[in-house]
Amino acid sequence: MEMEFGITDGSPNSVKIDNSPIERVEEFKYLGTTLTNQNSIHEEIKSRLKLGNVCYYLVQNLLSYSLLSKNLKIKIYRTIILPVVLYGLETWQLTLRNERRLGVFEDRVLRRVFGPKREWRKLHNDELSDLYSLSNIVRVVKSRRIRWAGHVARVGEG
Repeated sequence: MEMEFGITDGSPNSVKIDNSPIERVEEFKYLGTTLTNQNSIHEEIKSRLKLGNVCYYLVQNLLSYSLLSKNLKIKIYRTIILPVVLYGLETWQLTLRNERRLGVFEDRVLRRVFGPKREWRKLHNDELSDLYSLSNIVRVVKSRRIRWAGHVARVGEG
């Protein structure tokens, strides 16, 4: 297959391969990640949170089951739900709005894991953070991005 890149229709942004024009699109999915022509990560995070919600609703009965230990419920969250939400996070540039959205998602799952307080009221955010001793979702994103940047820096020029 001979690949010939050229300008079609006089537009500098159009591409041809074997005299077939390639369509220009606003966004597309590549390896499970949504890429946009504006390089916006907002839609990707929104999509990841939707997929995380699907996982959450599939296991919510387990997370509210009283005979399972809290540690096991946290492991379910960290091994089933969290990887779906954080797929491709190394390229995310988080805004405060996206950090809040991720935090709200995590708080909702953790409220299901830890259940209500004795007074049958919802746990407050500070109570959740006291109960959940592991890094919150935003810290996980930031630390994994730094680790990934280290890998990229070590690759070097070769």
